Amino acid sequence: MLIRLLKILIAAASCAYSIYLFTGGYTGAGIGMLILTILLALMSLRSMRLVMAFVYLRQQKMDDAKKWLGRVRVNQLWTKQRGYYYFLMGSLTMEQNMNDAERLLKQALSLGLKHKHDEAAAKLNLAVVASTRRKVGEATKLLNECKHLDEKGTMTKDIKMVEDAIRGGGARQMQ
Repeated sequence: MLIRLLKILIAAASCAYSIYLFTGGYTGAGIGMLILTILLALMSLRSMRLVMAFVYLRQQKMDDAKKWLGRVRVNQLWTKQRGYYYFLMGSLTMEQNMNDAERLLKQALSLGLKHKHDEAAAKLNLAVVASTRRKVGEATKLLNECKHLDEKGTMTKDIKMVEDAIRGGGARQMQ
């Protein structure tokens, strides 16, 4: 934790020095320092690998997403970042192993996710897992929580699909 804080302080000092260089008229040195500042900030945040994995997951490029997640050192992530790591891993493993997916998604929710729509997506995935196991009550409860968390209604179609699958006898019909 101390090392992370030190990296953030160095990045902040680098940013302040960049501003000083720009205001002093040293534009070339300011640009160079700004590039260094950006690199320091990215190194201290360490979430770029997670971002890349998320981008590939959105594009349905599962192998690339797994490759990026494989590069992440979980023990060096902050708690919320670890939550997103487990969320992405759980989402990726749903097709291969429902037990692992359920465990990873629950771990993500226990660590916490920053945005409500991400929490809603995790609960929707857990509802799919519960539905495939014929746990209708649990799946329905998770769907209701998902509806409550999805304030903008971006997941309405997905929720409807899972609800239809539950009524139809399981999530296997969704595929």
